[in-house]
Amino acid sequence: MRHPIYRVCSFQIVAPFTLRVAFDDGTEQVIDFRPVLAGELFGLLRDPSVFEQVSLDPEVHTLVWPNGADFDPATLHDWSEAVDALAERAREWESQTV
Repeated sequence: MRHPIYRVCSFQIVAPFTLRVAFDDGTEQVIDFRPVLAGELFGLLRDPSVFEQVSLDPEVHTLVWPNGADFDPATLHDWSEAVDALAERAREWESQTV
C-alpha cells in the first residue's frame, strides 16, 4: 500500500502556538499545537519564545525546533485526523512526568 509523501513548503505564525502550514500539494492547514505540547521534547515548546523559533528544514521539508522537536509532514498535512491521538499521547506524557 502506498501513501502520499508530503513536504512542507512554508509556514506562518498566525497566533500563539498556531501556524499556517503550506504543503507541496497546494493545501494548507492552520494548526494549533497547544493540545500536543507536553512531555520532555514537545513540552519545551510551551514557552512562546521557544515555539517561535520554528523553522523549515530544507532537507526533510518539515517544521523543526532548535531542541530537536519536529513532526512528520504527513501528520501535519492530516492534522485534523491525527490531533486527537497525539493529544491523548501528550496527556500520557504529562502524567508520566508528574
